[in-house]
Amino acid sequence: MDVNTSKVDPKLLELLVCPLTKTTLNYDSQANELISKKASLAYPIRDGIPIMLISEARKLEV
Repeated sequence: MDVNTSKVDPKLLELLVCPLTKTTLNYDSQANELISKKASLAYPIRDGIPIMLISEARKLEV
């Protein structure tokens, strides 16, 4: 497996929710982020690990 590949376990994605809104997240494979549409935030995935901190999330343009 390539070290730069940041795949996340699909079962983990099913369990994760937005820490702000507690709603489900959508996986954006191109940006390697988890998207919370309700909060308009994108949580990064680094080295295959979702960073579920609001302070680390990127604000989405509405």
